[in-house]
Amino acid sequence: MSATRGYFDHNATTPMTAAARAAWLETEERHWHNPSGLYREAGGAGRVLGDLRAELADRFGIDDPERVVFTSGATEANNAVVRHLAESVPGRIAIPEVEHPSVAVAVEGCFGKGRTCFLPVDWGTGAVDVAKLAEGISRGGIGAVSAMAANNETGALQPWREIAALCREARIPFHTDAAQWIGKMPLAGLGEVGYVTGSGHKFGGGKGVGFLILPEEEPGGPFHGFVGGPQEHGRRAGTENLPAIAAMVAALLERDDEALGVLAERQAPFRDAFEARIAEELGARVLAEKGPRLWNTSMFVLPHGKNVKWLARLSQRGFAVSTGSACSAGKGNPSAVMMAMGLDYEEMGRVLRVSGGAGTTEEEWSDLAGAVLGGLG
Repeated sequence: MSATRGYFDHNATTPMTAAARAAWLETEERHWHNPSGLYREAGGAGRVLGDLRAELADRFGIDDPERVVFTSGATEANNAVVRHLAESVPGRIAIPEVEHPSVAVAVEGCFGKGRTCFLPVDWGTGAVDVAKLAEGISRGGIGAVSAMAANNETGALQPWREIAALCREARIPFHTDAAQWIGKMPLAGLGEVGYVTGSGHKFGGGKGVGFLILPEEEPGGPFHGFVGGPQEHGRRAGTENLPAIAAMVAALLERDDEALGVLAERQAPFRDAFEARIAEELGARVLAEKGPRLWNTSMFVLPHGKNVKWLARLSQRGFAVSTGSACSAGKGNPSAVMMAMGLDYEEMGRVLRVSGGAGTTEEEWSDLAGAVLGGLG
């Protein structure tokens, strides 16, 4: 039996793929030296790092590999981008009310309430209205926009291409946290939007590693994340985790855009059948179902009972699910996403999120539906 059978929390983290694991082991064995060293073996590690940077850049259609900065994950990259924008861009930043905490909390700390414009989302789709954003930009005062590509809780897809075009026309920087998009959806166009952040463990590349793609033109001068050393072309100080970077790039290269499209077409019907069954037989209400979503994600409101009890019962039956974002689980605070989607406090206590993976079978989705329907009765 697969070790991931019954695992429906892929939006929280994914198991490392076989290709990523092999890349990690080979790199750790052959190139464990510091890529910044001056001796021969370190030079070899540095060349490997350069090759990996070029491979990742090429996957995103980027001609200049130096636009790629390796980080410890999307959270570090998001914080660094927000801080850079707050220091270099005049005016306010606009972010969706459903934005990930690694962006939203960083915005609160770096921009403050007076320089932040929150964009409401449609309750049916979970997406922002680009026309209303355009109106806000035209009135002046908005100096930057950050909007995640795909929501980690509802799976709702944000119109990042349209937002990027709008920001390009207005000549203001745009950042998208693409942690949930990468590995699930085609990457075409992402390398052109501005600032893009990703996290290895969201697509089978392992934890503690991620990346930031910089725009061709950086507002306010050269970008700097961590300071203290010359690594990453002076963009981010600290010795690079070369084996983790190798694993992440290997996972990223496993599927091209065509394969990702086929994956979505194959997997989406499994999720859809699951939702149809729990809605019809249990009366569950699916969030953001009226708009495009990630093929693997379903967030729904149960008709009765506490979600923690449902989670515990499903866990006993061999299913790993979530009550929402792993970044806020157990905090006892209301989810900003759920609030933005119009849920009251009582409804928030009845929400579950399930997120399958590339290898999750139709039978597993069906079994999960049966377990939910047989849950608390």
